[in-house]
Amino acid sequence: MRMPSASPELISPRSPRVAAARRLAKRNFRGKERLFLAEGPQAVREAAGFEDTLVELFATVEAAERYADIIAEARAVGARVHLASEQVIADISTTVTPQGLVGVCRFLDTSFEEILAARPRLVAVLAHVRDPGNAGTVLRCADAAGAEAVVLTDASVDLYNPKAVRASVGSLFHLPVAVGVPVERAVAGLKDAGVRILAADGAGEDDLDDELDKGTMGGPTAWVFGNEAWGLPEETRALADAVVRVPIHGKAESLNLATAAAVCLYASARAQRASGGCRSVTES
Repeated sequence: MRMPSASPELISPRSPRVAAARRLAKRNFRGKERLFLAEGPQAVREAAGFEDTLVELFATVEAAERYADIIAEARAVGARVHLASEQVIADISTTVTPQGLVGVCRFLDTSFEEILAARPRLVAVLAHVRDPGNAGTVLRCADAAGAEAVVLTDASVDLYNPKAVRASVGSLFHLPVAVGVPVERAVAGLKDAGVRILAADGAGEDDLDDELDKGTMGGPTAWVFGNEAWGLPEETRALADAVVRVPIHGKAESLNLATAAAVCLYASARAQRASGGCRSVTES
């Protein structure tokens, strides 16, 4: 008769490892340890594929069986893998319905100087963006449009806020992101690198359709996106080469930040491809 297999040993809810992971939900602990949480199979898979990033992985038994390939990849890159009860995962996770995998990752941000040295052609600058979901979604849009970098100013939300990480849907691991850069420094550095600065604002003097028709958007471009509620302050608008509005052709009052960012970034990507100066966003 076949004997039942022994139950896998689960990490204790009182383990210091569990307590340390739980604390990463708070910004001050993330900054001190330079670690953040990546939740769910998509984020953990991306983290495991990014060099020297995934440090630790907590997984329920069911998730470990379902995502055996992710568990194997995590172990292959040297991450400590802990089997955990659903209650432990719920305690660590910041979501209402955890997916059974929570990774602990090293910070990924790049210095602003490295971004400039790479001579980027398309950049998203988040100035005064406070909502983590919006920040993560704009990062995802920038990735999809083929941008080479994202810059978060010192007045913007924490890149590693769990909501921002989730909203990026893995894009956090795909392109360089600089954090804590004063907006004046970001604009000045990009201008010195030959990048045209466009501020996105619903009350902008210039129309995005007109900019496209004039053929002015084929060169290196950085889009500056402002706060969800009150847009860009006048002093930030004044730094830009042009303040551009997305035209509203229907009866909608406005577009939200992430939607406007997607429209602007894709407009630039299209113009750059047409001018032969930017790779296709469908290239691998």
